[in-house]
Amino acid sequence: MTQRLNTKARQQAAWQTVLSLLLMALLLSMAGCASSPQYIQANPKVSDDLPESGSGQPVTLTVIDGRDSDVLGSRSGAVMGTDTITLPTADVLPELESQAEYALRQMGFTPADDRDAQRPRLTLTLKRLDYAHGNSQPLLGEAELEAVFEAEAQNGSESYVGRYTSRRNQSYALRPNQEDNTQMINELLSDGLDRAFGDPAMGQLLAR
Repeated sequence: MTQRLNTKARQQAAWQTVLSLLLMALLLSMAGCASSPQYIQANPKVSDDLPESGSGQPVTLTVIDGRDSDVLGSRSGAVMGTDTITLPTADVLPELESQAEYALRQMGFTPADDRDAQRPRLTLTLKRLDYAHGNSQPLLGEAELEAVFEAEAQNGSESYVGRYTSRRNQSYALRPNQEDNTQMINELLSDGLDRAFGDPAMGQLLAR
């Protein structure tokens, strides 16, 4: 009887050791994922309901990524952290150009990339795109996102400059994964584009 109890105790101890090792491996894996960098795939979408101002006029369009860095920030907020979030210019710029052209067509204009001094011009610049770790409720984290676009419209001797800021604060119990952050960042960019191309003053100047 004593031998059976000892065998059972050894089996229980062995299982506890195995479970402890599995738990440790899981925690290390989660820690590695939490501290690894994320690379975002840009896919913003402009609204299908923009105000129509033009009647087919060609507009020279220039889109610029004016950010200081491809790195938006880190999920932990640490300055030298390895959990950075990155959106490269080579990835975001073509998407912004495509959506800007689509927006101009919705507004009744014909986007062009050749420079004609007599033609209305629009320069769209992504000035900032930031991701920060904010302060939230106890046991919750918070992601603070901000996108800033600047649009400069010129038509003859007249010009108009608009600055459009989109912000989002997202509370969470577990840090957002790459898919979650990709969705939030693209929604933020989409909102910024809608604010810029939905500005009636810009469309009216281009249409004169």
